[in-house]
Amino acid sequence: MYTALNLSTSDDFNMSEFDSQRPQELSHHSVKISIIIVLGVVVTLGNIAVLLAITSSVSGWSRNSRYFLLSLTAADSAFGLLVMPLNLWVSLLKDYTEGPDALCHVVAFCNATVYSTCMYTLATISLERYIAVFYPLQYSSLLTRKRTLFLIAFAWCFPPILLSPISLPDGIIQVHFSSASLVCNPSYSTNVGYSLSLTCVIFFPCSVIMTFANLKVWCAAKRQRLKLRKYDSARRSRLNVPSRVLVPVMGAYYICWTPCMAAMIYNAVTGSSVPEWIEFVVVWLPTSNGFLNCIFYFWINRSFRKKFYLVLQKLALALCPELASTFVCCTTSKMQFASGILDNNNSVHGRSSSVSSTCTLLSVA
Repeated sequence: MYTALNLSTSDDFNMSEFDSQRPQELSHHSVKISIIIVLGVVVTLGNIAVLLAITSSVSGWSRNSRYFLLSLTAADSAFGLLVMPLNLWVSLLKDYTEGPDALCHVVAFCNATVYSTCMYTLATISLERYIAVFYPLQYSSLLTRKRTLFLIAFAWCFPPILLSPISLPDGIIQVHFSSASLVCNPSYSTNVGYSLSLTCVIFFPCSVIMTFANLKVWCAAKRQRLKLRKYDSARRSRLNVPSRVLVPVMGAYYICWTPCMAAMIYNAVTGSSVPEWIEFVVVWLPTSNGFLNCIFYFWINRSFRKKFYLVLQKLALALCPELASTFVCCTTSKMQFASGILDNNNSVHGRSSSVSSTCTLLSVA
């Protein structure tokens, strides 16, 4: 009788503790879903804006560069259009007490494939820029259109082949749904060799290629900048373009991807998981790299911004002809004023004043 009473009291205590923790878990769940939705919207809108401009010709960008950047934009767009909706769908429909199923295996396969494709694409872009800087005369022969498309096809086709065991429900890779990160993840602790081989085949080779290529390009640009300073004192006030582009690109890559890889290796080696919110951050942090790529690879580029303004002008003309004239004039005024400063043209003030007067007249009309 005493034992039964004791067990009953213990059960009641556990149930009351579970009931007290349930509202907190629900609040955490809603906060995580809100963060994922906001991140997905930002990544999607940013890459849609990039696609609008890059699908048309951008001055100063070669054909091969456009192909690689289109591949990167497509891979980053997959974060917001494929990875996030699938994981949100599973997190809303799946009961946490249920075991792994075929749907969770498919979602985990899509997650790993998109992440790997993004890393391979970043590595191919770094390789293309390295060849363009150090072998400019042999660029056309080294990176032909066929080889460029082959590298892009490799970045998109090799990850699904390498990660195909994750998609098999009865395969060697076990998959579970994590309530901490709201993601279907492979159980790396039960497949240590496979998880370590993934990092050795995907993360470390891509990191080595990106670090080597960008570091060499940065050093070459720095040497060239120092030489220009000796012959032209006006160059001293010029912005440090390599530090403004290459350093943020590499910094964002390592900040977004290294914690995720470290957590995966830690889980595989020790068999234990990291704390809840740390796991959520490190799992979804690589997704933010899809938005940072839009800033570092595109918005810093003057030719891209100019092309994007032209695309907005066309959209404004098509959607709202009444307001488009004012937008077109004001945008043209900014572009002409900026180009005049760069060209050191003395007639900029007169042209900008004329355009501003025309904008004022159109606005009044």
